[in-house]
Amino acid sequence: MTKLYKFFLVALLISGSDYLHAQQTTVQLDSVIIKETRPNYLPNTSGTYTFAGKKTNLIYPDAGKTNLANNTARMLLSQVPGVNVWEMDGAGLQINVGTRGTDPHRSIEMNMRQNGYNTNSDVFGYPENHYNIPFQAISEIQYVRGSAALQFGSQFGGMMNFKIKEGDSTKVFGFETEQSGGSNRFFNSYNAIGGKVGKISYYAYYSARTGDGWRPDAAFNYRAYYANIRYQFNSKGSIALQFSRSDYRQQIAGGLTDAQFDANNRQSTRFRNFFNPEINIPALLFNYAFNSNTRLEVTSHVLFGQRNSVQFINTPNIADTVNTKTNNYNPRQVDRDYYAGFTTEARLLHTYKLGNLNSTFTTGLRYFEETTKRRQKGTGTTASDFDLSLVKPYGIDLKLHSLNYAVFAENTFQIAPAFTVTPGVRYEVIKTTTSGVINNASFPIGYKGNRNYPLFGTGLQYQFNNGSQLYANISQAYRPYLYAAVTPADQLTIIDPNIKDSRGYDIDLGYRGHISSILNYDVNGFYVYYGNRAGTLTQTDANNVTHLFATNIGNAVAKGVEAYASVSLLRSFNEHTDWDLRLFNSLAYTHGRYTSGSINQNGSNIGLKNNHTESTPDWINRTGLTFLSSHITSTIQYSYTSKSFSDANNTVFNPTGATGLVPAYRIADWAFNYNFLKNYRIGANLNNIFNAKYFTRRINMYPGPGILPADGRTFNISLGLKL
Repeated sequence: MTKLYKFFLVALLISGSDYLHAQQTTVQLDSVIIKETRPNYLPNTSGTYTFAGKKTNLIYPDAGKTNLANNTARMLLSQVPGVNVWEMDGAGLQINVGTRGTDPHRSIEMNMRQNGYNTNSDVFGYPENHYNIPFQAISEIQYVRGSAALQFGSQFGGMMNFKIKEGDSTKVFGFETEQSGGSNRFFNSYNAIGGKVGKISYYAYYSARTGDGWRPDAAFNYRAYYANIRYQFNSKGSIALQFSRSDYRQQIAGGLTDAQFDANNRQSTRFRNFFNPEINIPALLFNYAFNSNTRLEVTSHVLFGQRNSVQFINTPNIADTVNTKTNNYNPRQVDRDYYAGFTTEARLLHTYKLGNLNSTFTTGLRYFEETTKRRQKGTGTTASDFDLSLVKPYGIDLKLHSLNYAVFAENTFQIAPAFTVTPGVRYEVIKTTTSGVINNASFPIGYKGNRNYPLFGTGLQYQFNNGSQLYANISQAYRPYLYAAVTPADQLTIIDPNIKDSRGYDIDLGYRGHISSILNYDVNGFYVYYGNRAGTLTQTDANNVTHLFATNIGNAVAKGVEAYASVSLLRSFNEHTDWDLRLFNSLAYTHGRYTSGSINQNGSNIGLKNNHTESTPDWINRTGLTFLSSHITSTIQYSYTSKSFSDANNTVFNPTGATGLVPAYRIADWAFNYNFLKNYRIGANLNNIFNAKYFTRRINMYPGPGILPADGRTFNISLGLKL
């Protein structure tokens, strides 16, 4: 246990004891049982949004149910069926999630948002989500599947919105702090203030996370900041200024071959590789209710920052050793991106009478402009520290620009008291340009792409008297090919110059509801058509040299079933008990296959039809048992993910480890939280209880290439105070 951690523990005990002594008040604890009656899907309307007839999830990040200090996504999203989580590290520095056959890499096919505005680095050119929010700051997560394309944008993966906590409106000043320490010198500190003074409310946090990592050469240092000041200028309207920042520096232990992983999955193949993203998001949010039927929301935000890496990039079977000719290490590759984007979205929701029933109309428009300066393949120094200086210029120096206008409209027609129909349309205008040089100014680049396209969709919902709903939805989706993909930073991938955009649609049919506070359930079938899916093939040339080829693989379909149920094992017998034991199960079957496509290899066409789509396990199942009382929340969770393939060829084995089979894996996790003396809490988390040896992905780029081993058994212990 570090000296810093001991200091925080002592400070917490002293400050909390002084506070309790001064107040001399009666201890009163909130009821945890009441929270368990919260819905797990979104209402028909919320603010200026409409969700009727859509497949949605509502997630609450409660201590004792997930490892908040480590940002453990597989626990946070355990009750959302079908979420495939890639584990890049055990520190939770990135959120890597995908569903229904989409790519989980930094949630690249998800429309990621915070408080309603985008956090993806470049929505159209490079939509990886480098921004990372501490889970301790989240009040709830809203997730809308493929039907989100109409209201939020065209990504196949849907929209995930992280709503940050707000200050206690009954207090002028409130304070929250939690300090955590654990395996591999892990330390996490979360500190927040909030309250309300007259018409002004505020909330701000500072979060820091450090550690050595489970593998050698995997140390990290993470920080996140957030401030929100809201002015309620009258009973109808408010304006809020928010600022968010996250940054971290991570040492990368490198990928492994299969042989290296089998011999020792904890070994490191790199010690001079580093990654450093820094993202800043200032935002201005305006809300105004003209009356009880009409609401306006206007959000403007800027995203600016950078993504930096310095690495010795090569397959893991090639060691990073001293060059005998120079008596020094080989130079590393330096890659840097600079992001500068501006977005304004305006939304209006109006409720009106259609006959004797209320119907709802929502519409909005979006303006987005972003410039990415991409500088890659620079020749760095032979040093071993985080050094971004160059000894030779960048091999890729590009300016990537995106301009987007979009307008959408949806109307929820209340056809009958229990039946709604929600048709919608979105129209996108996307203009992209790429200019610059590749290969040390020897190859000029000039590209312009203009796209104009509509997206249509319709949702149906029937509300039964027993509290259940039957819902159905079909929505088109679209994904422009990423200009980032046509200029890869690694030396392993060849790009198809004729790569095209992807288009398709998403269909849902489901039944959801609850029986009192005893049973919650949601079962749905889905069908996703993904035309011109972009992906990676493994090719061997005439010289028997293996490389990777990025192209439109073909058309793909993901279809299956997603089922969730949560049942109270104690309240079923005694509805008024102060204790409860809740059992949940989240199951997804996804049949993701190519329906067309082929690859030319050594002069022969090899068909891809019926091949598994990349990163698409057939089965994902998560089961958990949660104990609840007025003082204690504790969850034991078991996760199973079946095998998947890393490329469209369904390569089983590659000597470099960059492609191949990802075997099935099973993981058990435990979380515990104890509230005491009104203001204190103690937490504990144990991840990968049985020390399973597994990995969730292979990669041909940062931070590999090769197998990225997942962490073995780790733990942390927390002490928190809230005043």
